[in-house]
Amino acid sequence: MTDHRSGLACLVGRPNAGKSTLTNALVGTKVAITSRRPQTTRHVVRGIVTRPDAQLVVLDTPGLHKPKTLLGERLNDLVREAWSSVDVAALCLPATEKVGAGDTYIASELAKARRGGARATFAVVTKADAASPAQVAERLAEAAALGGRAKLEWAEIVPVSAVTGDNVGLLADLLVAQLPEGPALYPDGESTDEPEETLVAELVREAALEGLSDELPHSLAVIVEEMALREDRPEDRPLLDIHAIVYVERDSQKAIVIGKGGARLKEVGTTARRGIEALLGTPVFLDLRVKVAKDWQRDPRQLRRLGF
Repeated sequence: MTDHRSGLACLVGRPNAGKSTLTNALVGTKVAITSRRPQTTRHVVRGIVTRPDAQLVVLDTPGLHKPKTLLGERLNDLVREAWSSVDVAALCLPATEKVGAGDTYIASELAKARRGGARATFAVVTKADAASPAQVAERLAEAAALGGRAKLEWAEIVPVSAVTGDNVGLLADLLVAQLPEGPALYPDGESTDEPEETLVAELVREAALEGLSDELPHSLAVIVEEMALREDRPEDRPLLDIHAIVYVERDSQKAIVIGKGGARLKEVGTTARRGIEALLGTPVFLDLRVKVAKDWQRDPRQLRRLGF
């Protein structure tokens, strides 16, 4: 019998480096929401890859950034906590952008965190499909130089495209090879350990993020207040009632999210409902309301209430 490996791999990087899209590609199904907006990920999402020879748990982390709010500080703390407890860390560097000061800072922080153990660290050049071969080659060279500057010895430098799937399987094999031997950490068939309420809230937030101005996405938070099958429905015609609240920080933002005559909120609800029904496999009635929680990103009490 072949040796079975299991363990955790953490994807880190600055905001909008392609970590969530790569997580979904590795897992083979959607476990993390994605958006063109930076700082979409707000908690550590665990995606589970189960194979006959191994189980790889991929941790998708928020983008490490210079925080402007208490929320930003807490998200950075989550990243550092995640990479201190995994078997492998992978720094994601988008092929579409030059390696910059933010990447150098993260690599240096990773180097400090890894000195206490023999865990492997990868450089992953993401979004290879959106760049020319020359750009990809340039990023690979920059990644190698980055490791030297940060005194961080890369186990591997791998270009990938989560969109086309190029090298995603190779990356999974390379990550698995660095895991310790051991039994599976999760039952076969699970793709994430996220509670359904959290997944639903994230799908609502993903739908709400589309088409917003640059400032507003950071002010959005979603909480599922109630989620239950409607009573007195026949077994062959179930209906899941979901009541969720979209929180913003100001009245002007509330008006933007709702839209003229409620049109935008209705569109958000329709998009989110489709995603939720695909995820849960049951028809859904989704009730969305928008409320103001003034300056919640800076308020410790409100951050706790919103789950941060």
